[in-house]
Amino acid sequence: MTHRTTITLDDESFIFLNSIAGENRSAYINELLKQERMNHLKQALLKANQEEAADSEYQDELKEWDTALSDGLTNDRV
Repeated sequence: MTHRTTITLDDESFIFLNSIAGENRSAYINELLKQERMNHLKQALLKANQEEAADSEYQDELKEWDTALSDGLTNDRV
């Protein structure tokens, strides 16, 4: 599904867009937005990982689960 939208650009940005995107400005803008969405997701994941690493209670809980994970289990892999 596609959607139409109207945006306002200053002269300099419009000239640049036309020179770099050629006839398919929509495809160029779509690609830029996809890249920016990926960058945003990467930054959000990085922030979440940093918060997790800084949470000492959470890290202690993980250590307990790592220890308990193999309690009483045998390795029956073939």
